[in-house]
Order: sequence, then structure tokens, then C-alpha cells
Amino acid sequence: MSLDAEEFGESERPLYSRKRRRLMQIVVSVAILALVLPGVLITWVTQVQTAQYACNIAAAYYAPGARGVTASFELGNSDVLGWNCYVEIDGQDDFFIAHLGVIPGAPRLVPLTGS
Repeated sequence: MSLDAEEFGESERPLYSRKRRRLMQIVVSVAILALVLPGVLITWVTQVQTAQYACNIAAAYYAPGARGVTASFELGNSDVLGWNCYVEIDGQDDFFIAHLGVIPGAPRLVPLTGS
């Protein structure tokens, strides 16, 4: 023996009104954003700081006399996709010195000469 909704006399109308459902959708969307957004922001800030520290290390090794050091995230060329390190040297702006990767870490410092 099974019980159907018709046996209890329930109507066909929805449980909640359209206005209340829309309000619940907005509240749930804001709650999900409130949970996800801080994690995304903390991850981005951590990557920016790590890339800057790694860029300072690479600049101290490859260009000790550089006036400025900049780490930037680039999406252009697949060879340099991710974080890249640039230095400002006298007479030149933004001279590329190291690729730090999509997730920045310690740069691979390769000697410039064979000795």
C-alpha cells in the first residue's frame, strides 16, 4: 500500500513563493562567495609575495647592480607562461632575467659563464 500526495489533499502549488526562493538563491550565492573569496585572495597574495622574494634572489645573482626588481604574471607565450622576473638596469627598462613558473618558487640559478 502506497500513499500519494493526492490522498492528503495537497495542492499543486510550490512549497515556497517565487520571491522567497529568489531570496534564498541570493543568500546561498553570497554565502558561497564569502567562503571561496578569502581562499582565492590569500592564495594570490601568497603567490605575489613568493614571486617577489624569488625575483629578489634571482636579481641578486644575475644583476646585482639593478635599480629595480619586478615579478609579474604573464599569460602570453607558452615558453614564459607564469611568473617572470624583470630588472631595471641603467638605460633599459624591464630586462628579463628569470622564469619562476606558474607556481612561483626558488629560481634555478644557472651560472652565466662556463667556469
